[in-house]
Amino acid sequence: MLKRRLAAVAFATLIGAAPLLAQDKQPPLRTGVDGTFAPHAMPKLGGGTEGFQIDVFTEAARRMKRDIVIDSVSFSTLIPGMQAGRYDFIAAPTTVTKERAENMLFTAGYLWTAFQFGIKKGTPPIKSWEDLKGKSVAVNKGTPYETLSKAMGEKHGFTVQVYDTQPDATQAVLSGRAYATLGGNTTIVFAASKNPQFVADLELKDTRAHWAAPVPKNNPKLRAELQDALDCMKKDGTMAKFYEKWFNKKPEADDLAVVITPGYGVPGMPGYDPTPHELKCG
Repeated sequence: MLKRRLAAVAFATLIGAAPLLAQDKQPPLRTGVDGTFAPHAMPKLGGGTEGFQIDVFTEAARRMKRDIVIDSVSFSTLIPGMQAGRYDFIAAPTTVTKERAENMLFTAGYLWTAFQFGIKKGTPPIKSWEDLKGKSVAVNKGTPYETLSKAMGEKHGFTVQVYDTQPDATQAVLSGRAYATLGGNTTIVFAASKNPQFVADLELKDTRAHWAAPVPKNNPKLRAELQDALDCMKKDGTMAKFYEKWFNKKPEADDLAVVITPGYGVPGMPGYDPTPHELKCG
């Protein structure tokens, strides 16, 4: 067996090829998602997880010539897990903030996100934060929705209920434990499309932000490889196909699912590298 292996290597060398030995193969990428965050990641009939994030990062890994292992866990465990070395990057949709960008490297954004309220059918629509005075808002633990809701709750006099998953926060609204839930626009709209008793309500237009993939601060090489794969998916229309499949509509012309931004990372944020680079898509 060893002789045949060495002979194959010798033959490849003789004809000028670069043999790929077992030890040359890179290990699988390790990442995670919130597996209850539909339609980005959710349980699949028969086992496993499906959703926009699963399709996008499975395809990105394929283009990087890497296998991928995607864990389904609580979102609040993902960033600590990456910082502890358990994950190579985070596949869950992660809002780019200045604080986060100071501690991690982000790819360019691949989706826009905005904060949106969801309420129970028949409930008076929310027109402003003032309408929540004396009420309760349910949020997903460890997200920017929790951070903003708690700040606004102190200012406008409402309480915040924190749940491990967005579906739990949505259920709190449907059961009457909370008046509203605050989450990402894609998730709130998707939940409303699946449950006639749940209504997508006020979208906070001033909260538009990038959803991007974070990697450890000391790994700009992985950030570049991952972003190149995502940008090539934008360029050839693969990202738009996944967008239409999971969100039931085509991305707008200015959506980050189709717009390729210059440099590496999110312009204007810490860790952004504006150096021009040629995008090479296989």
